[in-house]
Amino acid sequence: MQQTPIPKAALVTGASRGIGRAIAEALAQEGYRLYLTCINSKDDLTHLSHRLSEKYHVECTPIMADVGSIQSVNQLFSQIHDLTLLVNNAGISHIGLLHEMSPEQWQRLMDVNLNALFYTCRLAVPLMLKHHAGKIINISSVWGNAGASMEVAYSASKGGVNAFTRALARELAPSGIQVNAIACGVIDTDMNRNLSEEEMEALRSEIPADRIGQPQEAAQLLLSLLNAPSYLTGQIITLDGGWQM
Repeated sequence: MQQTPIPKAALVTGASRGIGRAIAEALAQEGYRLYLTCINSKDDLTHLSHRLSEKYHVECTPIMADVGSIQSVNQLFSQIHDLTLLVNNAGISHIGLLHEMSPEQWQRLMDVNLNALFYTCRLAVPLMLKHHAGKIINISSVWGNAGASMEVAYSASKGGVNAFTRALARELAPSGIQVNAIACGVIDTDMNRNLSEEEMEALRSEIPADRIGQPQEAAQLLLSLLNAPSYLTGQIITLDGGWQM
């Protein structure tokens, strides 16, 4: 009996800019049918979707969604009927002293950076189980391993992402679904735009590769995970120019 081919359908959260945008383009080039989300940049997301559809001849659906809201994620998945790749990329940061952070700021960061993985995975997994195959790739951070002063909440959320990744990988391995994470170092994205030139230079000087990473490099690593052996699961793969060894 001939096996039904597994569809190439992907959801990328936080796709309007930075790493998410680079990942969306890389997946379009690979022929994926795409669902792309963001929360605020509707024009950017719509333009990206149209450009990818025209350039790579793939179906691409832009959907405005707040992945930190379970109601919004439920509505998002009401529009998705097949999925074999979930990229949890959306994230926010907070720089400041912990004792000056409000409970509302803490909760919002945890909702977007960590709770969103629960909201999306609980709905994506049943779609993947239909094919006994699928991949979940979470975009994490080196601060989830090392912790960063003035970024306690962000570090805690990414540490949670790493633990979530390892645990879910164990749970889903018997079902043929791989779960891995990419822990990014300093990448040239809008999240780092609030740092001064001096602060960026100080960061660069600590990186053995002697440069800041590019979003396209994270996208390239993600593509390599898509082609990795099925035995590779539950891994937190660091992309940081040799900083954290």
